[in-house]
Amino acid sequence: MSVAVALGLGTMVGWKRIVVTAGEKIGKQHLTCAQGASAELVAASTIGLAEVYGLPVSTTHILSSGVAGTMAANSSGLQWATVRNMAAAWVLTLPAAILISGSLYFLFRHLF
Repeated sequence: MSVAVALGLGTMVGWKRIVVTAGEKIGKQHLTCAQGASAELVAASTIGLAEVYGLPVSTTHILSSGVAGTMAANSSGLQWATVRNMAAAWVLTLPAAILISGSLYFLFRHLF
């Protein structure tokens, strides 16, 4: 329940930044309707397959990768600074989550 509340609050607060990044900052041109539909279809398929196999995935990472793929396929060009930031986030998310959750568990176990 608390995870759902946290995700809901995070989405309510940060939705605009995610939408602007996906639609305007990954490629050098604005996302077209066809590119958006293609990226969404690939994201839905990938997330569905991950569900079938029980794999944990990030929907935002999947969708932004789909958008980058459509930009590359359309020769729209990529904004490499944004792509580098996204790649760094992908690489750092797992170890950061491990360290933070482990530290909090250790702290809470000793306090309570």
